[in-house]
Amino acid sequence: MSTEKLKLKEKIGYGLGDAASSMFWKLFSMYLLFFYTDVFGISAAAVGSMFLFTRIWDAANDPVMGIIADRTHSRWGKFRPYLLLMAIPFGLIGFLTFTTPSFGPSGKLIYAYVTYTLMMMIYTAVNVPYASLMGVMTSNFKERTTLASFRFVFAFAGSILVLALAEPLVGVFSQTTSGIVNPQKGWELTTALFAVIAATLFILTFMWTRERVSPPKGQKTSLKKDLADLAVNKPWFILLGAGVSSLIFNSIRDGAAIYYFKYYIQTQSAFVLPFTSITIGFSTLYLVLGQAANIVGVVLAKPVSDRVGKKNTFLGAMLVATVLSVMFFWMGSNDLTMIFVLQFFISICAGIIFPLLWSMYADIADYSEWKTGRRATGLIFSSSSMSQKMGWTLGGALTGWLLAIYGFKANAVQSETALSGIRMMLSIFPAVGALLSAAFVFTYRLSDQYMEQITNELNERRKAEGSDEVKAL
Repeated sequence: MSTEKLKLKEKIGYGLGDAASSMFWKLFSMYLLFFYTDVFGISAAAVGSMFLFTRIWDAANDPVMGIIADRTHSRWGKFRPYLLLMAIPFGLIGFLTFTTPSFGPSGKLIYAYVTYTLMMMIYTAVNVPYASLMGVMTSNFKERTTLASFRFVFAFAGSILVLALAEPLVGVFSQTTSGIVNPQKGWELTTALFAVIAATLFILTFMWTRERVSPPKGQKTSLKKDLADLAVNKPWFILLGAGVSSLIFNSIRDGAAIYYFKYYIQTQSAFVLPFTSITIGFSTLYLVLGQAANIVGVVLAKPVSDRVGKKNTFLGAMLVATVLSVMFFWMGSNDLTMIFVLQFFISICAGIIFPLLWSMYADIADYSEWKTGRRATGLIFSSSSMSQKMGWTLGGALTGWLLAIYGFKANAVQSETALSGIRMMLSIFPAVGALLSAAFVFTYRLSDQYMEQITNELNERRKAEGSDEVKAL
C-alpha cells in the first residue's frame, strides 16, 4: 500500500470543490421543484416531465465527459483544468436558472428547459473531472476514504449554508420599496450571491490540489477497450445500482420536504432572529438539521468502515434508514419532536454512505486496472456522477408526478389524498429506494482486504514499469 499522505491544505482544497457543487445541488434538490411550481408558475406534472427528459440527457453526458477528461493532456493534468475553465459559467448559468422572465406559460417552460439543460451540462463538465480527481491524487485506498470524508464534510457544510440562508435571504431580497413582496426578485438575488461563492471555491480547488497517479506506462488511448473493460466490470454495475437507488431515497425526501411543512405541518414560522426581521421557519430548521446530521454520518463513515468494512457499513446504514423512513409515515402534524428526531437519524445514515460510494468508485478504478492492465479513471468516475444524476432524475421526476397523481394544487388548501401522498414522499417511497440500495450492496465483493492486496500488486507493477506515481504537477 502506498504510504503517501496528503497535506491538510490539499484535503481542504479538494473539499471546497464539493462545497461549491453542493450549494447548487441543494438549491436544485430542495427548492427547484418548489420554485418552478410556486414562484416561476409551471405545473407540477410539467416540471416532473422536464426533470425526466433533461436529466436523462444530462446523465448521458457524464460518460462522454469522463472520456474527454481521460484524454485531456495539459500542464495542470487531466481533471484540474476543468475546475478553472467552468467555474464562472457554472455560477452564471446557475443564476439564470433561478431567474423568472416575463414570458407566457409556453415561453416560461421553454426557458426552463433551456436554462436547466445548460446548467446541468455545465455541472457535468465541472463535476465529473472533480470527482475523478480523487482517484489520481493518491493511490492509498484508505487515504481516499479520508479524502472522501473531507469532501463530504465540506459538501454538507455548503449545503447547510444554502439551507440556512436561502429562505431567509429570499424573504429579505423579496421586499420592495413599495411594500410589495416580489419572490422572483428574491430568488434571483439570493442565487446570484451563491453563484459568486461557488465560482470562487472551484478556483481555490484548482489552485490547492495536484494530480499524481498516472495510467500504466505505454497505455494506448482506445475508447473501444475502455468501454469493453467497463462492460465486464461487475462491481461497477453493482455500485451503479446502489448509487441510483440511494439517490432516489434521498432526492424524494429532499424534494418533498418543503411541501410537507408548507401544506401538512402548516406552522411555518419557528422564530425571528434577534435584532433582525429575518424569520426562520420549521422547514429551514428541518433541512439544516438534516445537513448537520449528514456531517455526523460522514465523520462516522471512516472509523466505522475501518472496523467493519465499507460494504457492511453501507449495508447497515441503508437498512436502518429503511426502517426509520417507514416510521416517518406515522408522524402526525403535531409530532414535531419525533419528526426532527427521525430526520436526524435518517440523515446520519445518508451521510455515512456518500463518502463510501465515492471511495468505492476509486477502488473500482484500481480493480479495473489490476484486472485489465488499463486505467480509465474519468470514465469510471463519470459513472458515479451518472448514477447520482439518474437517481436524482428518477427521484425528482417521481416527486413531480406523484404530486400531480395525488391531486396537488400549488398555493391552495390540499385534499386528504394530496396530504397523504406528500407524507408518503417523506417515508414509504424513500424507504423503497434505501432497501433497493442495500440489496445491491449486499452483492458487492470488493472487500477492504481484497483491495489492500490489489493496491499492493498495482504499486509493484508501477514500480516495475517506472511509473508508480508521476511528479506532482
